[in-house]
Amino acid sequence: MARQRDVGGKPKVARRAVVEGELAVAASTRRAIASRSVEKGDPLAAGELAGLLAMKRTPDLIPHCHSVPLTSSSVALRLGRRGVRVHAEAGTVDRTGVEMEALVGATVALLTVWDMVKYLEKDARGLYPHTALGPVRVVVKRKGASLVP
Repeated sequence: MARQRDVGGKPKVARRAVVEGELAVAASTRRAIASRSVEKGDPLAAGELAGLLAMKRTPDLIPHCHSVPLTSSSVALRLGRRGVRVHAEAGTVDRTGVEMEALVGATVALLTVWDMVKYLEKDARGLYPHTALGPVRVVVKRKGASLVP
């Protein structure tokens, strides 16, 4: 039997999660992004928006994930040395954490970039020899008093 964990007895507290990750791409693709010459448009702007939208849909994608009302969310993409870097944050005041929301937001942001540049990344066989997603990991998870600086 599948079921969600019962969090009804837990107190509502402030919670925050930060996720960072990377999409490795070819140097020529990084140059295309930097020069704003990607055919589909700006993959960084599109990825950031897609990441925000994805955070809100996390329980639709992950069956055991509770619906959590986000009180804050952000996704920032930037070009890095190996490709595109993501920094995603999610916050709530609730009974369960928001690390899954931040993970989904970060991953969907990077997948959106991949989708927009895949024509630049494909080799003669249609494969992606330079493209790799990850690592994507939780770098901050805080709740309650630990949110106070």
